[in-house]
Amino acid sequence: MSRVLAVDYGKKRIGLAHTDLEKIIASPLDTVLTKEIFNYLNIYFEQEDVDAVVVGYPKTLQDQPAQIFTQIQKFIQKIKVMYNKPIYLVDERFTSKIAKKSLLTSNMKKSKRQDKSMVDKISATLILQSFLDREKNL
Repeated sequence: MSRVLAVDYGKKRIGLAHTDLEKIIASPLDTVLTKEIFNYLNIYFEQEDVDAVVVGYPKTLQDQPAQIFTQIQKFIQKIKVMYNKPIYLVDERFTSKIAKKSLLTSNMKKSKRQDKSMVDKISATLILQSFLDREKNL
């Protein structure tokens, strides 16, 4: 059995989520500084069997790639070369807003809700759950 890993790429931090071994449920995994992501991924891929990587695809409201997408493309290329895993892009519009809203409605303390790393992990989880839901409907 293996997992699917999801990435919410950011200039400073990257939110990560992964599936359970049956690939049914998406769960928050971690938030990593962007400059340290490949150190983290090296360890993760050594310890876990991963089938694929899902990356959030940032788009504008006009359905165009956001400016950060050129950096994401470089990141994706490096993942392909280093780990030889299939990569899937999932539209990530509004995931940060939805993540922030879900934190607001939870019973979490204010200091925890304002933790940006929490938003990144939840955004990655939303991206991954969207991918899983789409796969079920194919």
